[in-house]
Formats: sequence, structure tokens, C-alpha cells
Amino acid sequence: MEKPLLIANIGQLLTFAGPDAPRAGAAMSDTGLVRGAGVIISAGKTVFAGAMKEAARHPLARRARVLDAQGRVALPGFCDSHTHPVFAAPRLADFRLRLKGAGYAEIKAAGGGIASSAAAVRKASLRELAEMTAARFDRFLSCGTTSLEAKSGYGLSLDAEIKSLLAIRRAAELSPVDVAPTLLAAHSVPPEFSGADKYCDYIIREILPAAARRKLAVFCDIFCEKGFFSPAQTLRLMRAARALGLAPKVHAEQLGRYGGARAAARCGAISADHLDYCGAGEIAALKKAGVMAVLLPASNHFLGMGKYPPARDMIARGLPVALATDFNPGTSPCWNMQFAVSLACLKMKLSPEEALCAATVNGAWAMGLGGRAGVIAAGRQADIALFDAKDYREIAYYFGGSLCHSVIKKGRIICIIKPL
Repeated sequence: MEKPLLIANIGQLLTFAGPDAPRAGAAMSDTGLVRGAGVIISAGKTVFAGAMKEAARHPLARRARVLDAQGRVALPGFCDSHTHPVFAAPRLADFRLRLKGAGYAEIKAAGGGIASSAAAVRKASLRELAEMTAARFDRFLSCGTTSLEAKSGYGLSLDAEIKSLLAIRRAAELSPVDVAPTLLAAHSVPPEFSGADKYCDYIIREILPAAARRKLAVFCDIFCEKGFFSPAQTLRLMRAARALGLAPKVHAEQLGRYGGARAAARCGAISADHLDYCGAGEIAALKKAGVMAVLLPASNHFLGMGKYPPARDMIARGLPVALATDFNPGTSPCWNMQFAVSLACLKMKLSPEEALCAATVNGAWAMGLGGRAGVIAAGRQADIALFDAKDYREIAYYFGGSLCHSVIKKGRIICIIKPL
């Protein structure tokens, strides 16, 4: 049996210890900060997290391996609850069009967008997709992300969507990162279908049952936006998903106020994501239904949008907020949660404490890992990231790179990134 691990001499430890529930309102500012701390890990779980003096006296400390944090900041590994990692190539043509002023609809009309990614995924082999996805998981890990949700959605056919979900499964087997797989067949209507209703019929008849039968996904997502899928289609698809054991997630209110958030509330989704055009009524509906708001500021940044989700209103009204990267080839080529944390502070006026809560414990709840990941507490899975910082606020202050120094996953030291 592997020896216990003692992470010693932590300058600041953010435990986020607290109730087994998403954090909302003032609770999002409670980091569970311990200065001069130590953490003891055994059998993949945290045994003790607290003052270094107490850690040193713990019975397991005498025979433990020691990782000296040398005064660094430690917090739960980031939990990135919205990513699109299965694609064959970056959308560089879209990037060029966007720099010339083209919008989402114009790029789609020019043959770019999701449809261009779908064409490439359909051509790629399962092995190619799995290897590329696993390599991307490693990039997340190097920035301190230890759990992530991974969507399909660039296949848009039975074979290609199943291939994408299989690629996620195989990539997860190659990586220590915990992965929550999501079926996003309803990402866009492929060219071979004449309309969204007929494509929804196809998803419900063919793709959903195949994914459920092979247990390839735990969530089903949909892009509920004008020109893509309607609130009525969202409710229809999510009823079918629930009947097969897949929990709903919804892309909502990114491009306009269209009804996606209210549809997410009506179908009892685990999360509604983006929410750039979310108003007081939508916030109230999400809160009442127990739906997490997942905000994706890196996509707003990449798209050059002046508008960001009303995060301050959400927190003031008691709606739990999570942060995610929205990593994807077209609108958010970012795997670094530190950048999302910084943007959340700079553009949505979250405090560093709220942003880090949103990127850890609330992110875990937004992908069904609440009670297991996202906190550092006795009995919880030992997923910890150490950062080259003396003060945790530096994680939000510095942007454009990663301060991550070391990553511990299920009690194992996975990687130590040498500081610059």
C-alpha cells in the first residue's frame, strides 16, 4: 500500500470546506482559508487539512512522504464544468472572419462554425480523436484542472457522435483527470437535415438510445438559441434524455434572450450555461428550480463581446454560480481556468474568493461531482493544486499564463511544473 502523503508548509490553504451543497450568495466568499497549513492524504483521500502544527502531530505524518509546498498557495483542483474537447482541428478560418467583423450567423452562413468542425470529426478516426482529446486533457491538468465535463457535439450524426463519446471515454482512460461525458448532438442542425424538428426526431430515435445503451454519457445538452434549437425542442429532447437516464444541461441566452434559461428550469437541468442575456425573471426561475448558472467569460472575451453575464445580480439573488472555460475550437480556445477566474473578476466583478469558489466547489456540483471533488476536507477525494503565489488573490490578479506548480490527483503527485 502506498505511503501517506503530507503536503507540508502551505502558505495559504483554501479548503472551501462547508455544506454538501452548491454555494450561493455570501457563502461564495467563504474560502475556508488556513494560513501555515498542512494536508495529509491516504488511500487517495484527504485525512487531515488544517494547521501545519497539527498536521505534524498527526499519527500518519511520521511515515508519510513529504511534498514541501514552500509557502505556496493550495486549493482544490479546478472543476471545469463546460468544455468541448473533441475536435479534429482549430477553426482558423472562422478566426480570420471574426477579426474582419463577421458574427456568429455570418460565419455559419459561410460554411464555418460547428458544421465545419463536424465535417472534420466525421473524417477523423476514433484513435486520432482519442489521442488528441487525451493530449488536451493533459493541458487542462497542467493548469490545475483535475475534473472536467467533456461534450460531444462536433459529429452531428449517429456514428460521429458515438465516435466522439468513445473518444472521450478512451481519453479519460489515458488521463488521471475525472471526466463527466455529455452528449451534445443537438449542437447545430447538420446540412443533411431540412430542419431542427426532423433532426431532433433523429436524435431521440437514434443517437440518444445508442449513447444511453452503451453508457457513454451522463448528461444531454442542447444549444437553445435562435437559428439553432427552440425552447420547445429543448423540452422535448430533455424529456427523452431523462427517460433514458441522462441529466439535462442547456446552452442558454448566449446570443439573445430566447427562453433557454426558462426551458432549463422547466426541465430541471443540472446547469444552464452562458446566460449572457439572462434577466431577473430567468434568474428567479433558475434559482427556484435548483439549476446552476455556469458562466463562460473566456468565450465572451474571444468573441470580442462587450456584454458579459450579470454575475453580480445572480449572486445577489442567491443563484449559485460556477465558472468554466468553454474550451472549444471556434469561440474559446482556452483550457486555463486561471484565465477564466481572472476574467470573472475583471469583467463580471466577482471577488477573487467568489471566482475561486465558482471554479472549484460550484464547478464540481455543476457536473455531478459535488460531495466528491471541489473541496479539501477529511474524507473527500484528494484533488489539490499548488500555485506559485504567496497570496491566493494572485491567481485572479495574474493572467495570460498559469501559476500552477504542482497537481495532486486522488492523492498521487501527477505533475510538478517547474516555475519560471
